[in-house]
Formats: sequence, C-alpha cells, structure tokens
Amino acid sequence: MQEMTSRERVEAALAHSDPDRVPLDVGGGQSTSLSIEAYERLKEYLGISAPTAVLNKTFRVARLDEETLIRLGSDVRPVVLRTGSGPSGPPAREQPAWDPGTLLDELGVTWHQVQFPGGFYWEQATFPLREATLDDLDRYPWPDPDDPWRYEGLADEVERLHRTTRFALMGDCGYKSLWEPAFTLLGFERALIDLVADEEFMAALLEKLFAIVSTVTRRFLEIAGPYLTVVRTADDLATQQSLMMSPATYRKVIKPFHRRYFALIRQYTDAKIFFHSDGNVVALLDDLIEIGVDVLNPVQVSAFADPELVKQRYGEQLAFWGGIDTQTTLPRGTPEEVAGEVALRIRQFGDKGGYVIAPVHNILADVPPENIVAMCEAARTGT
Repeated sequence: MQEMTSRERVEAALAHSDPDRVPLDVGGGQSTSLSIEAYERLKEYLGISAPTAVLNKTFRVARLDEETLIRLGSDVRPVVLRTGSGPSGPPAREQPAWDPGTLLDELGVTWHQVQFPGGFYWEQATFPLREATLDDLDRYPWPDPDDPWRYEGLADEVERLHRTTRFALMGDCGYKSLWEPAFTLLGFERALIDLVADEEFMAALLEKLFAIVSTVTRRFLEIAGPYLTVVRTADDLATQQSLMMSPATYRKVIKPFHRRYFALIRQYTDAKIFFHSDGNVVALLDDLIEIGVDVLNPVQVSAFADPELVKQRYGEQLAFWGGIDTQTTLPRGTPEEVAGEVALRIRQFGDKGGYVIAPVHNILADVPPENIVAMCEAARTGT
C-alpha cells in the first residue's frame, strides 16, 4: 500500500477502512499529550531545546513543539481555542502554568498548588456554587463566550495548518463539557445528589453551561470547522468500576444536553465527533452512538472487562482512540512491555480500521522517556 499522509491515515481509520498503518496521536489534544515535567524530560532525552509551552493551564498539559512531534511520529496536531485563567481579562490569562501560587479559572474556581517531587499539580480549592439557589445562577458572573480575545488568530492558525501541513487536526474550543463543570462548581457530592433530588436546579445549571458551550462551539466551528478532522468533546461519566450515575439518570438529565450539543456540532462541520470520558462507559455506548458520537477516547482498557468484545460489538459504529495504559504499563513497564501493549491494542482494535493509538490519558512525570519513545516506535512499525 502506498504511504499515506498523516491526515489521510487518520481519516481512513475513522472511516473504518484500513490505513497504511494504525495512526498515532501524542500531543494532538488535551487528553493525549504530556505533563510539563514529562515533556521536559522527553526533550532532554531527545536532545531538543525548544521552549515549553502550555496546551491546558489547569491540568498543566504541554503543547509539544514541532520537532518533538515529528520525532515521535504523531499524526495529529491540536487547534485549541483560548480560555482564560480568570474573569478579570488578559493579565490573569498570562499567568504561566508553572508559577507558584493560586490559579483562578474563568468559571471562578480557585486552584492551589500541591507539590510532588520534581513538580506540582493544581488541586481544586473552592466550589463557588456549592450553596447556590436557582436565583444565584442568574446572578453568577459567568464567562463571556463572545469575548473577541478567544478567537484572535484562530482563522490564520487553522488555515495555515491545513494548507501547509498534512496532519490531521483536532479542534478543541475549550468549553465542550457540561457535567464536568457542573460538578466542579457544585462539588461532587452536591452534584450527584442534585441529579436525582433536585432535577430542576441541575437542569437550570446545565442550561447556563450549555449557553456558554454552544456559543463558543458555534463561533469556533464557524471559523475552524471546515479544516478539522475531529472535534474534541469531553464529559467524564464513569469511574473505573462503573458509571457515576445510573444509565436511567444519565438518559433523563444529561443525555438531552449532549444530544443538543452534538446536533449543534453537526451543523457546522463534517469533522468526526470525538468524545472523551474516562472509566468504564461501556453501559452508555449505545446512547452515545445514538446521539452522534463517532470516536471514543481514551479507551481505558483497565476499566473494560473485555476490550475485544467492545470492539466486536461497537467497532462498526465507533472508532477507538487511546488504549495504551498510563497507570501501569507506561510508568512501570519496560520498553519491551510497552511495545507489546501497543501490538496487543492493534490486534484488539485495529481490524478494519477504527483505531488511533494514543496514551489512555496525558503522560505524567512518572513515565520514563524511553517508554514514550518505545510506544511511538511500536506504533509506527505496527509491532
């Protein structure tokens, strides 16, 4: 088979036809990249001196430089809309993600640093709507989805990437979740209670969030939609054992908002809808397919009882993106074990296309750079 471009390779896989090899994504999105510390160790290992830039500030995800992306062989590049670290304007947004101190995000949530050897992470410190009433939702200082700062430079960036490169482009408009910001604002306990005990309040909160998400997504896709291969959406719905809520509760309260959101995306782009949810979401796959999801990420195989059965049952309707374990194999395995897992996932998910190799989630500081390179080499060679 003639060698494909990266864009052709990803498009073929997502169309459930066989590409020349299974595509690879490392650094193409906010759930398939590296933490700051892991990225800096990888650059040192590869002898690359590019500066460190940030893809996601709160989760400290690096935007990989082009030399590193080429060395790894990643087939995907990110197109990420700006979001700010606080409602006070660009000065707050300019705070580097690795500075000591406190981070205030656009939703009004405060995050504090928690140190670990060699780095830190942001831990949520406030839950602004924990005691809120319905009236409080109308008074809350929500982010402005029409802030022109968000969209500055987007048209030039996405047109350039599409015209001058042959990589698949993953679009991410920043605001693309509904349930996650709800439990971030309320606190997890109240959010779970309100799903069943105060549906009126939860529906009102989700409607407020939908107004922001839908406006940002529409404006983003009006500019970037024609150039994208996939649109990244996300809402964590599960733990490693089961769903966070019953399937019936999801269908009654959250699914109608997801349906409206995916229908909106379809109006503005032909790109595939990529849905990120950690954990064991198998019980909702029929629902997600019904409302328009094309691609499941991160394929957390440690939470799936039978990955091959999932591929067998859903492989004609869903593509799978991820699958390389970030909890055990990548941080603790040998390079040979990492390569073996890549080969296993290709056998499990790669038949008749429908698979993009990627880490199950962002690669953290405990992953040796040798294992990152081993994963990418195995993906490129198919062994």
